[in-house]
Amino acid sequence: MARLAGFAVHVFTALGSVCALLSMLAIFDRAYELAFVWLFVALVIDTVDGTLARAVEVKVHVPRFSGDRLDLVIDYVTYVFVPVLALLHAGFLSGIIGGITGGLILLSALYHFADTESKAADNCFVGFPAVWNIVAFCLFAWNAPGWLAVVISLALVALTFVPMHWVHPMRVARLFWLNVGIAVVGIAAGIWVLATGLPGGVGPGLVLAGASLYFVVLALSWPLLRSEAV
Repeated sequence: MARLAGFAVHVFTALGSVCALLSMLAIFDRAYELAFVWLFVALVIDTVDGTLARAVEVKVHVPRFSGDRLDLVIDYVTYVFVPVLALLHAGFLSGIIGGITGGLILLSALYHFADTESKAADNCFVGFPAVWNIVAFCLFAWNAPGWLAVVISLALVALTFVPMHWVHPMRVARLFWLNVGIAVVGIAAGIWVLATGLPGGVGPGLVLAGASLYFVVLALSWPLLRSEAV
């Protein structure tokens, strides 16, 4: 039973690939709200599957099958590849510059995923953590002009290689409840946008911008916060 439970958790993780496929089909149909709904489902799966894996001790009962590898493959598709496809298909990244920008996103994200030191001891990500699903959604919600989409994307590509610490709101202890609260408010604004249709209104757009800016500023100020903690 323990072995079956372990395999069941891996199947649950693997459902993220189905979400990716359904999201891509929605993109081709220009049903962008539905595409992001499926990416959100994939995000939820990715959020809870680790807890389930530890609960049933998959590494003990299914030692030959690597959940970490499975997770990385699916995360790259759902966090990076499909969002970039959405940005290209919807015209946020267009022309030669847009195509080059999309390629740079894919390559920089591969660097992050392959980096064995992409996680710090405090559970922060080192370098921009390739959450292009969130970036793409914000650009859609803001109905950002193409030049702004390119500027933001290239800036984040560059920050992939800068050893700044980016907070994971669920795994970093410092400022935990504030980080979780900001993340929840941002998610609520995102759900509202999906429910009412893209692009989002001024209010939800400002909330998404504020939440995004908070985590950027937090990354910039993290060395100071760490020194104060010491």
